[in-house]
Amino acid sequence: MRTLTAGAVMTKDLVTVTPDTEFKDIAALLTSARVSAVPVVDAAGGLAGVVSEADLLPREEAVDGRIRDRGRRRKAGAMRARDLMTSPVRTVDAGEALPEVARQLAAHHLRRLFVLRDGKLAGVIARRDLVAVFVRPDHEVRAEIETDVFRRTLGAEPGSYSVTVVDGCVTLLGRLPRWSATQIAGQLTARVPGVLEVRNRLDYVWQDDRR
Repeated sequence: MRTLTAGAVMTKDLVTVTPDTEFKDIAALLTSARVSAVPVVDAAGGLAGVVSEADLLPREEAVDGRIRDRGRRRKAGAMRARDLMTSPVRTVDAGEALPEVARQLAAHHLRRLFVLRDGKLAGVIARRDLVAVFVRPDHEVRAEIETDVFRRTLGAEPGSYSVTVVDGCVTLLGRLPRWSATQIAGQLTARVPGVLEVRNRLDYVWQDDRR
């Protein structure tokens, strides 16, 4: 059963800076690339930190000298990424399944998670990337259910089932050999990216529930 991962939907082409990138250059990158944050990557390709718009704002706040927070006062006078960045950064592995990515984003109230592969920065996954999964074409969703759920996992005979997908709502019809197979079909179908609802109307020949 294929499960979409962070690496499959992440944005790979990132605008990055080094620890020595200067304040003005960072501001220019944020503006030109229309992003709210840039990762800071060290010479070895590791993720050292992230500089966001919020990290640059203390410079403006310092104009009237009213910054009380020590950390923000420090950033107000920072000239390079190494002194502006927030570190450590919350990350996720490229192989992490999307449901877990969604849980982390929600639990920590994050807009994005940077994605690592073998310890190196590989991309970034944002909330909008997860939302995009729900607009998969119905025909793609149906094909995945038929192939991964019924043929590969259950080994169902052709013609013993039908899958209909309309706006992400899936209806399963047909007759399978065992009751347990109908339950597995419904559970796995619900995990397919792009499925919003499952109407499991599968019938069965043998009741193998021993509870």
